[in-house]
Formats: sequence, structure tokens, C-alpha cells
Amino acid sequence: MKIRVISASRRTDIPAFYGTWLTNRVRAGWCAVPNPFNSKQISRVELNPRETIFVFWTRWAKPFIKHLDELEQLGCRFYFQYTLINNPKAIDPNSPSLEKAIDGFRCLADRIGAERLIWRYDPILLSQTTDHDFHLQNFSYIAERLSGATKRVVVSIVDPYDKAARRMDQLGKTQPSFRYRPYQTELDLPLFRNLAGIARNNELTIQSCAEEIELLAAGIQPGKCIDDDLIRTLFEIDVTHAKDKGQRSACGCVESRDIGMYESCLFGCAYCYATQSFAAAEKNHASHNPESESLLGNHCAPPAKAASRSSSISIPFQPDLFA
Repeated sequence: MKIRVISASRRTDIPAFYGTWLTNRVRAGWCAVPNPFNSKQISRVELNPRETIFVFWTRWAKPFIKHLDELEQLGCRFYFQYTLINNPKAIDPNSPSLEKAIDGFRCLADRIGAERLIWRYDPILLSQTTDHDFHLQNFSYIAERLSGATKRVVVSIVDPYDKAARRMDQLGKTQPSFRYRPYQTELDLPLFRNLAGIARNNELTIQSCAEEIELLAAGIQPGKCIDDDLIRTLFEIDVTHAKDKGQRSACGCVESRDIGMYESCLFGCAYCYATQSFAAAEKNHASHNPESESLLGNHCAPPAKAASRSSSISIPFQPDLFA
């Protein structure tokens, strides 16, 4: 049996905002995913839990915890990539407060265990306000508060994609202390060396995510978010070892299929590469139908080659509210 890996999702925060939809689609055994560059090209992505490993990406999982019993009863195997960084509101305007975020993280750890919950302190944005001292104090405090709730932390530097670069440039013009500063090895390598030391002091393995910059000198190994080795350790299952060709050259992730859609996350992060228009994301979320085959737009997938073994019963609508 070939085991597929489903990413849910690099494109949006499904656990925070679309948990009911995801659970309905797992019950159905498949979902529809339009090509991000050609919305008329629709794929049917199989979600049979017996043949699938899910990797969930989130910065607020509390609305999703109520679905985990159902998903596990269906046979789902999963782990989480969980962002917790505590940037100022000018950068991350809609993220939960630090204490609420830590509480949410620990609630999830209590439910699924530390081994399946990876802390992401990323992406790191360097500015006059978010300087070395800010990140060292922030990282140290969070690491101490997450003691026992995770085993691994992932770090990276902001990548200024076009849509994000425009927002960060505008932020720097209106609030100069938040003006984005690119990474400089001589100046900034000590920051990462100190982050690595803090991680070790808190019994955390520290890895980098898709970094072109060299962090080995700081004691930080390159990591894989979609991680075949971790999947083997957690679930005693072998998945593909092939690098995902759809990701950046520095990315170590193995192949997966993403079922999210762009223009759908409500967190409004200044550095977000997945949202061009926050107004469009809000409109799309408001029109989202949790019983749709696709996350947005009611796209219909082509029929399956063989009948699915999964039930198609849907769950009554329960809004996934950020609170």
C-alpha cells in the first residue's frame, strides 16, 4: 500500500479556520483541490485515513482539538507544525496573545503528545524593534514555557516574496522601527548561535527551514517539515523519500499534496506569502461552505477511479472561530 502525505496546509491555517470542512472531507475520503495557477483544473485528492499521513500547519489549534477524537476514530495519523513567535501586532495583527498561544499549544500537547507537536519560531523578521535582544528574550521565554510540550523547534528568516515585500515595505514607511532588514551573516549569525544554545538548554532539537543561508556554523542543522524520518519514527511507516520538487531548492521536505487554497487565512501576517489581499481572504472565509468538496468556491472534482471505502456523511456546520 502506498502511503500519501497530505499537507494541511502551507497555504492557509486549516486547523484554526476550516476544521469542520477538513473533518467532513476525511469522512468523505477525498477532497477537490483547484490548481492555484489555473482554477479550472481541478484534482481529486484521496484522503482515505488508512493510506494517508496528515501534516497540519497552524498558529492556533484550539478550534481543531474538538475534531481530533473523530479524526482518530476514522484512523487518521498526523503531526503538527505549530507557529508560536509573539511578534508585535504591527507584524502579526490577528494572532492570539502570547499567553493564549502558549496555553493553546500546551492543550494540544496534552492531547497528542510532545513528539507529534513541532514548535515553529519562524519566520524571524529583523528590524529595529524586533532586533537580536527581542528575539533572544522572546525565544527564551517561550522555550521555557513550552517545556515538556515539544521536542523540536524550527527557525527561519523571513523570505521577502513579492506580495510580502510590498507589505513589509509599506509597514517600514508608516512605522520605521519595523522596517525589514535582510539577514547579514557577520551581524546575525551570533543571534542563531544563541538561539541554538537556548534550545539545547531547554532540551530541544533545533533545525532550520528551507534556508539558503548557512546556519550549520551556529549549530543548527537543516530540517524537513514534511519529514519521512519523523513519520517512520512516529508511525512505523515508510513514505516517499523523494524531495518535493514543488518546493524551494533549499527545502528538504519530501513529496506531499497540499489541500489548502490561497487567499483564505485571516491572521493577516505582514510577511505572508500565501495571501495577496487580506480583504479577499476575509470575503472568501465568509463565503466558505464546510460541506463543499473544496475549501473555497465549491469546486467539483472528477469521479474516483474506484469507489471510496469511506463514508460521505457530513458533520453539521460549527463555525471555527478564532477566540
